[in-house]
Amino acid sequence: QVQLVESGGGLVQPGGSLRLSCAASGFTFSTYTMNWYRQAPGKERELVASITNFGGSTNYADSVKGRFTISRDNAKKMVNLQMNSLKPEDTAVYYCNARVRGVVIWGQGTQVTVSS
Repeated sequence: QVQLVESGGGLVQPGGSLRLSCAASGFTFSTYTMNWYRQAPGKERELVASITNFGGSTNYADSVKGRFTISRDNAKKMVNLQMNSLKPEDTAVYYCNARVRGVVIWGQGTQVTVSS
């Protein structure tokens, strides 16, 4: 069964940090580009960061460049999102995502709230 499970969300003050993790199972993880998306209340889901199968290339939304870092551990089948200098506008549900054999897979999401 192809599955993505996120963890690591929570409440953090502005300027703080969080590290999100996504555990993958049911597919050959090292074959696929992995993505993090987020969706804030009342807004469309947006792509935050991507990393290619062996981590040779990463891409970020302009709004998070220089603050967020995506990484992966193919041996552990994990993809991570280190989020620093968090802002209230980063508040959203964060989703792990991959297109596996032509099918788009989503995790259940993890809530990140940035508030004082």
